[in-house]
Amino acid sequence: MTEQERIMQLRAELHRHNHNYYVLNQPTISDQEFDALMRELQDLEALHPELADPNSPTQRVGSDLSQEFVQVEHIRPMLSLANTYNKEEVREFYNRVREGLGGESFEICCELKFDGLSISLHYEDGRLVRAVTRGDGVRGDDVTANIRTIRSIPLNLTDAEAGSKDVRRDLFSTDGQGDLFGRAEQKNPWPREFEIRGEVLMPWESFEALNREREAAEEPLFANPRNAASGTLKSKQTAVVAKRRLDAYLYYLLGDELPSDGHFENLEAARSWGFKVSSHMRKARSLDEVFAFIDYWDTERKNLPVATDGIVLKVNSQRQQQTLGMTAKSPRWAIAYKFQAEQASTVLREVTFQVGRTGAVTPVANMDPVQLSGTVVRRATLHNADFVAQLDLHVGDHVLVEKGGEIIPKIVAVDEAFAHQPRGPKVEFITCCPECGAPLVRYEGEAAWYCPNETGCPPQIKGRIEHFVSRRAMNIDTLGPETIEDYFARGLIRNYADLYELQVDQLSGANDSRIRSARKTIKAIDESRQVPFERVLFALGIRFVGESVAKTLARNFKSIDALAQATLDDFLQINSIGTAIAESVIQWFRNEDNLRLVERLRGYGLQLQLSEETLSQQSDRLAGKSIVISGVFAHHSRDEYKALIEQHGGKNVGSISAKTSFVLAGENMGPSKLEKAQKLGIDIIDEDQFLQMIGE
Repeated sequence: MTEQERIMQLRAELHRHNHNYYVLNQPTISDQEFDALMRELQDLEALHPELADPNSPTQRVGSDLSQEFVQVEHIRPMLSLANTYNKEEVREFYNRVREGLGGESFEICCELKFDGLSISLHYEDGRLVRAVTRGDGVRGDDVTANIRTIRSIPLNLTDAEAGSKDVRRDLFSTDGQGDLFGRAEQKNPWPREFEIRGEVLMPWESFEALNREREAAEEPLFANPRNAASGTLKSKQTAVVAKRRLDAYLYYLLGDELPSDGHFENLEAARSWGFKVSSHMRKARSLDEVFAFIDYWDTERKNLPVATDGIVLKVNSQRQQQTLGMTAKSPRWAIAYKFQAEQASTVLREVTFQVGRTGAVTPVANMDPVQLSGTVVRRATLHNADFVAQLDLHVGDHVLVEKGGEIIPKIVAVDEAFAHQPRGPKVEFITCCPECGAPLVRYEGEAAWYCPNETGCPPQIKGRIEHFVSRRAMNIDTLGPETIEDYFARGLIRNYADLYELQVDQLSGANDSRIRSARKTIKAIDESRQVPFERVLFALGIRFVGESVAKTLARNFKSIDALAQATLDDFLQINSIGTAIAESVIQWFRNEDNLRLVERLRGYGLQLQLSEETLSQQSDRLAGKSIVISGVFAHHSRDEYKALIEQHGGKNVGSISAKTSFVLAGENMGPSKLEKAQKLGIDIIDEDQFLQMIGE
């Protein structure tokens, strides 16, 4: 066997094993065996770059190279479905279908409505050639490179487990009159060209793991799996997409030459070709059967590994779909029944209180475990003292817990079904810090109570150090929460300035067992001295000073010394800096402990002022302007243009409004943004005009 033949053999074999594992959930080889085959293929492809194939299994891992998304017009518009929230409206839909078909019998295909991001996959000759998001229904983003990293999506249908020959023959039979393509026999069962639509989503397990990582890195948490899937699929780096383990379910086959008139039957055909199609589809021949499907999944969906938010009902026959037609916004032959936000009843056992890095004290309900949205819930947020008082909670109460889109479950009410039972002690908000004992304070205009002991309260100290080393701050990526906890417990660090005093021999362990990791940590700490001033400012952890505010302050004050001397009036002269931010910064620099920290950081060589290069590039050419970016650019990436806008005093905004100064537009500007800009009379300038504007 030649090396070229072996490459082709390995690709087919690995595609098949991916399908067995991610679609059928029936792996036939061990992870070690799979990895050995993958390494062999990677080595052979490296020797034969002329045989490169974007659909090779080796491309599933993605790349760290940044990419831009090009907008593509859909061959067939991706319309949204009309929504309903009660059975009476489902009954009305069913009756409308019956009337529209003139009393002709019909079937309804009942499907789960997966809560993810709609995608359109295009195949030619059994190979994935393009993947496009829904966008505005007319145009969407080409995300083919990212889609290739999702292992449940087949890249080459010929390499997937496509079912038995008998199954294929049955699917393409037309009562002995040859297949639907007018041929007696066909090498492959799928059309030469077709489109299949579905939902890209993030399973609960992947979602919770991702949020744990983001929480540890002090990054904003994703609100729900749909937001996480959407944000991931729009990532500019395919390696990030691959790491987050997205999944996909396909639910609609389109094309000029489909196997059957039946939607259900077409999806069964697609399943046999290697696509991941839900096994929970059912055909209903009466309204009672539709209601039975809804009732069953209203409860059973809690046990699914992915988020669902309803049921989709479709007339099964495509001929009947065409008869019923479309409205301007949605098809008349389909409707989405949306579930109510999921709630569960359980018993409140205890309320504990957590202290965050800013000193905010959050009450947490500890409850009997209960199944909710695919996970077992034992804890729920109670937000703040006002929320606790409003609920009138007592220990031992039966409470209603809701997850519906929230990151952390929340108690929404006391369960009135148990109102007759005797109640335990009333839940009272604490008055002193549970960690250090300091009396809590409440700042004007804020709902939270705070521990004011910033320099002596352990959770605040450790939280500030975790924030300081986080990726968007000093990026000392070798220090996670557990390591910081260890260093703190051993007395090696009491604040983030202490990091720059650490030595290899302190971290290397007994008999230098951790010498390599110790050296790596010290190197990362040393390299952080080169982090630019605006990120150092963000890393300090001043309340209300996030990334954007830190950039604004750095650009306006140039150095930490000027910032420390600034007055309230100085701050209020800056667009987007209000009284709360100004007073927080002023108060921070009045604290002698903080000033000592700054001096220590200065002595360790951290960047406490803008560099000469940065200063020379700054200007006020865009001062006071709010700018929206849209489209794909030739000279710079979108992120680079955002940085240029800030560098010249402008403000990046995400959506167009009457306050928008102008739109910086590249190729394939979003049609909805273009329409809104024209309607409001907002100027649209191209990148050449913009670069002239800022002097490039």
